[in-house]
Amino acid sequence: MQQKLLTASVVAAFAALAFAGCGKEEPKPAPKAEAPAATPAAPPPPAEVVVKIGHVAPLTGNIAHLGKDNENGAKLAVDDLNAKGLMIDGKKVKFELIGEDDQADPKTGTVVAQKLVDAKVNAVVGHLNSGTTIPASKIYNDAGIAQISPSATNPTYTQQGFKTAFRVMANDVQQGSVLGSYAAKSLNAKTIAIIDDRTAYGQGLADEVEKAAKAGGAAVVAREFTKNDATDFTAILTKIKGKKPDVIFYGGMDAQAGPMLKQIKTLGIKTKFLTGDGGCSPELLKLAGDSAEGAYCSQAGLPLDKMPRGADFSKRYKEKFGTEVQIYSPYSYDAVLVIADAIKRANSADSAKIVAELPSTATDGVTGKVQFDDKGDVKNGAITVYTVKGGKLEVLEVQGGSLMTQAESAVKEAVGEAAKAVGEAAKKAEEAVKK
Repeated sequence: MQQKLLTASVVAAFAALAFAGCGKEEPKPAPKAEAPAATPAAPPPPAEVVVKIGHVAPLTGNIAHLGKDNENGAKLAVDDLNAKGLMIDGKKVKFELIGEDDQADPKTGTVVAQKLVDAKVNAVVGHLNSGTTIPASKIYNDAGIAQISPSATNPTYTQQGFKTAFRVMANDVQQGSVLGSYAAKSLNAKTIAIIDDRTAYGQGLADEVEKAAKAGGAAVVAREFTKNDATDFTAILTKIKGKKPDVIFYGGMDAQAGPMLKQIKTLGIKTKFLTGDGGCSPELLKLAGDSAEGAYCSQAGLPLDKMPRGADFSKRYKEKFGTEVQIYSPYSYDAVLVIADAIKRANSADSAKIVAELPSTATDGVTGKVQFDDKGDVKNGAITVYTVKGGKLEVLEVQGGSLMTQAESAVKEAVGEAAKAVGEAAKKAEEAVKK
């Protein structure tokens, strides 16, 4: 009986479940939410064109300070160009500087030149020394890569017929002519002794000074030479002392000119000292100390504060690198600008197209308007003669340079002097009112 009742209950339960299943609909699944409309993808940024600019200078050795100065000028130009965002063929250009150290050694110069060619640089700024620039120039020419030197002044560099060789400062024919003439006429030298360091730069400049000095009526009573790593010039100077020259000219760099000036004073040689742009630097004053007082030197270009954008360059250079401009950094800056301008005009970073555009250059740079003659030399190159006075380089005269550049500098100087005078007058008036 109990079993029957249990069976009946089970049956009833199943029946109830069946009824419930038949009488009630299954819940419908919730409708799927529609996916939000896809946001149109942003257009990809334009492809970037990387332009590799090689830079070569001595970054080690006794004139590393000059090499670093050159490299810093090029770095500042690259940073400025990247900040401006040059576009070619619809693509943004990113400039990269690839620096190499040639140690002021001709053999090393050719090795690093080939290294830059192998790295497929688009153009080269350098080298610093004529002795490294000239042998390296054939390597760049054979590769069809533009080379712009900011400081190599030996005329041979641009007289080889290479379509790739350019320079942005006056050469030694111009500089030597000014120095030799200055010695004979302005310094009234009847006799001159000449020493050079046997480099392409030092000897080449000395040769031009000798020609101009003789043309000006001075007699060359001694022609001596040393090495570009020498520090003791006692034997040479002792020999020259007996000749009693009115002027001693040294063709070489500041690393030798400084110690030479000290030894001239120690030996009691009473003569005027003259050197070229390689020795006309703040480093000369540091190395020679008081012995530099009254010395004369030249730079192939306008004084920094007379350059159209020299004051601004000097200020920004010191802010970025924490040191003063030595000599050539404004020219290495302009060499980079010239390359960038050629790229912009060609609308291409192809090396051959850069070379093709360079002869028609008319770039407004720190040093003035840069234009080239048919050899690749800068047009209207200026030469400035300085003397050391009160431990500083003081301008004596400027020869050459474009009339426009000199006019701009004169106007800028006049405006500055006028502003200074107005400021001083206003200050005096204010003080008078307070009294």
